[in-house]
Amino acid sequence: MTRAHSQLITLLTVVSLQFRDRKERGATAVEYGLLVGLIAVVMITGVALVGQDLSTLFEKVSTTLPNS
Repeated sequence: MTRAHSQLITLLTVVSLQFRDRKERGATAVEYGLLVGLIAVVMITGVALVGQDLSTLFEKVSTTLPNS
């Protein structure tokens, strides 16, 4: 193996590692985006299901407490 051949292999290895890291970072960003979206859907669903009950509870508590 000549010196030029080994340098070419080293260069190709470095470049391929850099591209692979970019793809993994992009995939990680997509995964975080999906997680944030899922958390938002769960929170919106929870508020929609429990929101009216919480509103009624807070109104009951506020009418029960004496005014200062």
